[in-house]
Amino acid sequence: MQKDLRKQEALKYHAEGKPGKIEVVPTKETKTQRDLSLAYSPGVAEPCKEIAANKENVYLYTAKGNLVAVISNGTAVLGLGDIGPEASKPVMEGKGVLFKIFADIDVFDIEVNETDPEKFISIVKALEPTFGGINLEDIKAPECFVIEKALREQLSIPVMHDDQHGTAIISSAALLNALQLQKKKIEKVRFVINGAGAAAMACIQLYVSLGAKPENFCVFDINGPLHRERSDLEEFKLKFANAKPDVTLAKAMKDADVFVGLSVGNVVTKEMVRSMAKNPIVFAMANPDPEIGWEEATSVRKDLIMATGRSDFPNQVNNVLGFPYIFRGALDVRATQINEDMKLAAVRALAQLAQTPVPDIVNLAYNAKTINFGAEYIIPKPLDPRLLATVAPAVARAAIASGVAQKPVTDWEGYANDLNRRLGLDNQVIRVLGSKARRDPKRIVFAEADNAKILKAAQIVIDEGIGFPILLGDENKIRTIAQNNGIDLEGLPIYDPRSDAMESKRNHYGELFFNKRNRKGFNFYESKKVMKDRNYFGCMMVETGEADAMISGLSKNYPDTIRPAIQCIGMEEGTNRIAGMYLMMTKKGPIFLADTTVNFHPTAEQLAEIALLVAKEVMQFNIQPRMAMLSYSNFGSSNSAEARLVAKARDLVKKQMPELIIDGEMQVSLAFNNELLKENYPFSELVDKAVNTLIFPNLAAGNVAYNLLKEVGSADAIGPILLGLKKPVHILQLGSSVRNIVNMAMIAVVDAQIKIQAETDELIRRSPWWKRLKNKI
Repeated sequence: MQKDLRKQEALKYHAEGKPGKIEVVPTKETKTQRDLSLAYSPGVAEPCKEIAANKENVYLYTAKGNLVAVISNGTAVLGLGDIGPEASKPVMEGKGVLFKIFADIDVFDIEVNETDPEKFISIVKALEPTFGGINLEDIKAPECFVIEKALREQLSIPVMHDDQHGTAIISSAALLNALQLQKKKIEKVRFVINGAGAAAMACIQLYVSLGAKPENFCVFDINGPLHRERSDLEEFKLKFANAKPDVTLAKAMKDADVFVGLSVGNVVTKEMVRSMAKNPIVFAMANPDPEIGWEEATSVRKDLIMATGRSDFPNQVNNVLGFPYIFRGALDVRATQINEDMKLAAVRALAQLAQTPVPDIVNLAYNAKTINFGAEYIIPKPLDPRLLATVAPAVARAAIASGVAQKPVTDWEGYANDLNRRLGLDNQVIRVLGSKARRDPKRIVFAEADNAKILKAAQIVIDEGIGFPILLGDENKIRTIAQNNGIDLEGLPIYDPRSDAMESKRNHYGELFFNKRNRKGFNFYESKKVMKDRNYFGCMMVETGEADAMISGLSKNYPDTIRPAIQCIGMEEGTNRIAGMYLMMTKKGPIFLADTTVNFHPTAEQLAEIALLVAKEVMQFNIQPRMAMLSYSNFGSSNSAEARLVAKARDLVKKQMPELIIDGEMQVSLAFNNELLKENYPFSELVDKAVNTLIFPNLAAGNVAYNLLKEVGSADAIGPILLGLKKPVHILQLGSSVRNIVNMAMIAVVDAQIKIQAETDELIRRSPWWKRLKNKI
């Protein structure tokens, strides 16, 4: 029995943290002698025996499934040429970094001192048991063609020469979008290709797979045009040898639709670009100097769409858009190869992604106000966080469909979530909210629609199926802002509360509002007049059921937004106050902070009510609240009034909700130091429980804490989330990003779903037929 338990413990130790089981922190302890005995002898013998019995178990008990070899012989390094394997090592190490940071793939870089293709093939083939995939790098042509072809045929793991296929995939995605914008069909356009090396020929072949005709290519290499009379051409190049022997690059460029350069810099002139057909496309991808500079080319053709290999100009053809995600998708389904279908899937996924609204974080990263699909944005930016969960699943699907996947994905939504979690991009809380919102979208009033951020967020909300935006403001101004920022408002309702067209609606809302406030400081005239204010108008839309939620506050003071909500909508039944909560996305996971915005100096009773409001809201995020009520005192270490107030509040919470995990009063350092808490206060409910909710003793403490976390870069803040209102109104913080606004919209929709369901349930409970049914049961 003891031996069996030891065996199971050893197998579990080696299986944890392997591909398919994504962990935020390392899962293998190595602190004790027992840990070491599991990691190595004698425990390591157990997975060895399991793998010997079935080689497929190597993916279960080792890191093979997430390990790629980046292999080079240094014969064609960047633009430096044959500089040898040692000098190529910095490039291979850099490639490994990119694999890790963009796709969480582990890499060994291997520099091989061998230039003979057959010997090189044998060396790489012998490494197959170690790796889940092989990335060939910086190997000169024509040997690279021979090497890749042989390895693809002889190995049962994915192999790709990125210098060939990476550039081909990214430029193909750019080409599809450029052709769409230029209103040209790929099967009809005429290509001029300057360069016939590994990357150029891979580009040509992939363009053909997308529909280009071989006879429409005119190709040049270092010896001039490819034509049928040449005896030095490899067999696969002959079908593209369409040029006449005496043709020059300048002659070939005349009336050409597309120029693709993968050669040397400054070989294309302004006159050549000027001579091209209407709406031309130029991909000048030589590095560091393109075949023609961006400024030169665009100065002579305003109808030109251009791409380069440089990051300081629009439309950079950068291989990092491809190889991390292609290998990620291939590894995750344990593909035996990277085939044409998988490459084409990556092409189309990249092209489609460029046509979707760009996240605010991408605009920020590239210091751009607005990046929109168009002539200067035909391929995604390398720092777009959506790439992993867009390209990898497309590649994985193609591998499954083409029959080369050994481990098909069945839960695609779960797979996408796992991909994002690999890079810490998956704030699971937000993803849970997004899923909930999309299941039952609600109508959201955006009270400050004359703002570009709000309009961008509204477009994302409708495009992603989160909700149905209702825009308030001057329609002409809103449409002008939308047009200037490339925002599509088609189908979105726009209401201007100040317009004559809204007079009847204003009067109706004013009468309802007067009935609510007629003994609370508003006369009949003021009640109607105040409805010209968008916050009051929007709140009344929510109150009357003509909308389900409202978002405001981006450009208004907090009180100016919260006051209409309280006066028009009011507080939940049984609630005596409202509170403000922030959701902080930290390295420790999501942490909820309250009260950060509303209550200055709450009493013990008020603090208890705030804690209960927060607990209820946290549960809506599918999270069990584990709450620390904060003070400068630890469990009575200070007998001050402030410390006793927090302790009393905790006692009041436990009386009303005994099952809630909450403790205090305590210092924040103690709340996050389990060892210290366990050693000194073993009675605490929070021992061995990770705190995820902090209740502050007063507004100053909460507000300072959330701002400090946000500004020092320790956490991303979402909020404030307003608690205690009868219907959802949420207030944006000044300077909120588009993504923050979208996140708040998700929260508003889910809040609306919950409140509407609660109202429905209450109506059912009060109905006579429900009482009769209960009696029968």
